[in-house]
Amino acid sequence: MKNRVVKAIKQMRAELVNVRFSDLVSVCELFFGEPRQRGGSHLVFRMPWPGDPRVVIQRDRGKAKPYQVRQVLEAIDKLGVHES
Repeated sequence: MKNRVVKAIKQMRAELVNVRFSDLVSVCELFFGEPRQRGGSHLVFRMPWPGDPRVVIQRDRGKAKPYQVRQVLEAIDKLGVHES
């Protein structure tokens, strides 16, 4: 895994607030691929499991919203990925 993304995930796990939106986008793109939708203020990422689950993230003055950071971390945990 890329060092920048590992560092971002560790920061996200330590503190849900003050996460840079660009870091959250990098994490999502690594784990979930390109966003399904990029228009407007939201990015929509599809999850790789059955059904039509998705994670939607949006910028809030350059930062990620804490509840969206939590959703991304839960999705990464569901994938069973362990960052080192």
